[in-house]
Amino acid sequence: MIAKPIPSLTRDELSVPTDSTIAIVAPELEPRPGGGRPGRGRRRLSATVLHVALIVAGVAMVFPFVWMLITSFKTLPQLLQDPLSFWPAPWTLDNYVEAWNAAPFAQAYFNSIYIVVLAVIGTLLTASMAGYAFARIRFRGSRIIFVVFLATQMIPKQVTLVPFYLLMAQFGWVDSHLSLIVPAMLVNPFAVFLMRQFVLSLPKELEEAALVDGAGRWRIFWSVILPNLKPGLGALSIIVALDVWNSFLFPLVLLNSPDLFTVPLLLSSFRGQFGSLNYGLVMAASAVATIPMLIAFVIGQRRILNSMAASGLGGR
Repeated sequence: MIAKPIPSLTRDELSVPTDSTIAIVAPELEPRPGGGRPGRGRRRLSATVLHVALIVAGVAMVFPFVWMLITSFKTLPQLLQDPLSFWPAPWTLDNYVEAWNAAPFAQAYFNSIYIVVLAVIGTLLTASMAGYAFARIRFRGSRIIFVVFLATQMIPKQVTLVPFYLLMAQFGWVDSHLSLIVPAMLVNPFAVFLMRQFVLSLPKELEEAALVDGAGRWRIFWSVILPNLKPGLGALSIIVALDVWNSFLFPLVLLNSPDLFTVPLLLSSFRGQFGSLNYGLVMAASAVATIPMLIAFVIGQRRILNSMAASGLGGR
């Protein structure tokens, strides 16, 4: 079988597209029906629906707080005559002044602030040490102890309320801030778990280099591990502060003296005293109790999200 010679083509003939070349190139150049890649419109639609749903959910969550703030600036006659009106007419700060003078909010603020500060400092110290021990120090039963300790997070606090009260009574800490500070420092499974995840994310070469230089466990923890935990410690401090500040059930059971009340406990007492008389006062007192922690969360929310992602809790 003799192969046929390929006919030679001139430059002009090469520059002119033939039917065969058009047949090959045309499918790639032809626009697809509907335009764009298949599925792009579906993805855009799903993204739009998701954003609309998130906006609706965000408005539903923010609206009660906005209503509380706006109502706190209304006068009592307006609340009685037109309780569903949205904007205050006129705007007034009298509710804040009356609420602050009607209850010892200054003392309650002081109590809550120093309890939060001590609880945060103690939690950061104990949780970072425990997290380092569970992440890097291998000892017999370490995994079992960690799992059991973490499992206590699933036990509702209401279940442990009576045993906890009896234990505090044996220590003589009933009607004392020690019953709120010391347990918050020593028992926080989530804080230990978060610090353990952060320690696991650190390269082991840092510790190995310190061991070669002759550093012991304590020196490694204070000089190597702890400085690298600053992002996690910052996020954990905000989480613990919010939890301790908003705690209501245990202070309600353990504290009896009004001069020891925290802000949520005083707010509950204030609501029971003035709730049926002046909603403006209750809303002003609620705003006074809420705004500090709201500001702290808004300032630290990015740090919290970044720390969760870095520790492996962000769903990656």
